Amino acid sequence: MHTLLIILTILASVLLVFIVLIQNPKGGGLASGFAGSNNLMGVQRTGDILEKGTWVLVIAIMVFSLLINVTSPGASTNGNDLQHQITPTTTPAAPLQAPSATPTTPQQGQKPISTDSTK
Repeated sequence: MHTLLIILTILASVLLVFIVLIQNPKGGGLASGFAGSNNLMGVQRTGDILEKGTWVLVIAIMVFSLLINVTSPGASTNGNDLQHQITPTTTPAAPLQAPSATPTTPQQGQKPISTDSTK
């Protein structure tokens, strides 16, 4: 279904390009060859047909695009993917403890560490 919608969108886009290129920006286009028979035997002018075709294809492309978005195979089944990305999965680590204010005494056999700041 998804592939069919993509193919239909591409075909509608190509047809829209051809219809737009056929039209003359000043209103002539293909209709200029049939100027004498604007409404002969119930046949519409070519310009009106091209304009209506343009609108139909534009609306079809918009509908196909929305359907592609709705039926995309990558759509989530639970709909909460964004919420899962935002919510942390692990608990934060415990805050670091401040060092104790009491100085530690050197154990037997160890030399005390001197902090001479005069050097």
